[in-house]
Amino acid sequence: MSWGTELWDQFDNLEKHTQWGIEFVERYTKFVKERSEIEISYAKQIRNLSKKYQPKKNSKEDEEYKYTSCRAFLSTLNELNDYAGQHEVIAENLTSQIICELTRFVQELKAERKSHFHDGRKAQQHIENCWKQLESSKRRFERDCKEADRAQQYFEKMDADINVTKADVEKARQQAQMRHQMAEDSKNEYSACLQKFNQEQNEHYYTLIPHIFQRIQDMEERRIQKVGESMKTFAEVDRQVLPIVGKCLDGMTKAAESIEPKSDSNQVIESYKSGFEPPGDVEFEDYSQPMKRTASDTSLSNSRNEGKPDKPISKSKGKLWPFIKKNKLSLKLGSGPEDFSHLPPEQRRKKLQAKIDEINKDIQKEMDQREALTKMKDVYLKNPQMGDPSSVDPRLAEISQNIEKLRLELQKFDGWLAEVEGRMPVRSDSSKRQSGMFEAQNNAPVNNNCAQDRESPDGSYTEERSSEAQVKEFDDEFDDEEPLPTIGTCKVLYPFEGQNEGTISVAEGEVLHVIEEDKGDGWTRVRRNDDEEGYVPTSYVEVFLENTKGAMTYI
Repeated sequence: MSWGTELWDQFDNLEKHTQWGIEFVERYTKFVKERSEIEISYAKQIRNLSKKYQPKKNSKEDEEYKYTSCRAFLSTLNELNDYAGQHEVIAENLTSQIICELTRFVQELKAERKSHFHDGRKAQQHIENCWKQLESSKRRFERDCKEADRAQQYFEKMDADINVTKADVEKARQQAQMRHQMAEDSKNEYSACLQKFNQEQNEHYYTLIPHIFQRIQDMEERRIQKVGESMKTFAEVDRQVLPIVGKCLDGMTKAAESIEPKSDSNQVIESYKSGFEPPGDVEFEDYSQPMKRTASDTSLSNSRNEGKPDKPISKSKGKLWPFIKKNKLSLKLGSGPEDFSHLPPEQRRKKLQAKIDEINKDIQKEMDQREALTKMKDVYLKNPQMGDPSSVDPRLAEISQNIEKLRLELQKFDGWLAEVEGRMPVRSDSSKRQSGMFEAQNNAPVNNNCAQDRESPDGSYTEERSSEAQVKEFDDEFDDEEPLPTIGTCKVLYPFEGQNEGTISVAEGEVLHVIEEDKGDGWTRVRRNDDEEGYVPTSYVEVFLENTKGAMTYI
């Protein structure tokens, strides 16, 4: 149905309706804009939430992320950050695909509507002017007809009056004829105006107005269609990001499924185990016999040397770990010795290994810088116009000094690591060997320059024996053990200078017997010619175990 034929007389109502339609588009645009602002605000809040719970660099929280649950939480935070990004994409698409489009469309719509109704008013004004002309000619014709009738009546009256002169009668007759002629002219003019008006009116209501209203109808239908397309886009903008949002949620689910309680439980052991043997039974000290009184440390060492089975003490007045008091003090002060001697052996080994890894990274960084500067210097030598080669020398010298310092520091920490790994309890099936190693480790000082304190049963502290005596005791017990059986062979890949106690020097290509494989500390125990044995770095040898189906290689 066409507005031009059905609504030919509803010009004002159509004007109001189209104005309402434009206002509706503007209101919908405002709605989408507010939705976009909500998406941006929501994305910002989600990002801030994710950032708030992200671990800070070089903080204690970094240690937490060795647990699977913490790593899963970190993955969830990262996925949540990506999830927030998708809401930002929604806001951007709403702005570009709907808000900007509708804003431009409304401006065009207003201009088009104004043009159409201007043409309509113009046509309306024209037909109104034609109607006024017709009314004017009609009134003139009516007035002339009345004047002609009065003139005719006056003539007839004068003609019938015998007292009126002939000249007056003739004058009245001429006046009547003139009025009749004027009435006839007005009639012809009125007839012409009427014919013209009918033509104009017919064209107005059957041609001009239908054409204008049709254009207004087309404009309104385009507006409605545009609103429908925008509403569809409104839904599609969300639908487009659903696959990525789904991947984010899948990532969160995968992170949650990656949590391994057993692994986290074992990680607690790896993080906090000291490597010490549980304390043995405390020997009864008979103070009723003065001659049998002994020092607390002697009774403790005797209790261990008697070979009694080690039993944990559940209800003991004093803890017998030699590092407890000192360790707590160091933690309170927030610092410790450079060699981490205030820590238990296992924790000390981990700290030293981490320090060694850090130094190696620094060395590699300095070497990369040196290599880059060397290449730059070569370029300057070949192309002097690009720069002065000697300008690079101070920096190269500085880097060389830094590398030398780092290597000296690395050697120092390597020595401490070899020392602690040599004294740590070696996991073996031989209970006799394990007991000897534990005793040597517990009696040995953590640092040659720092004596360990012990807590006696009565709460007092006594100084341990000298480090030389303890090392001697360790060596004696180590030498008294029966030789371990060979479990395989190994081939030396790189030469190693065994400068630390418990290690052995090897040459590249040498074949040795393996008597104890790597227990996770990076060292393998080997023997040469059945009389010389010690530890070598696992990464320096290729190991072939006899009790496996295939060769096991440590690179």
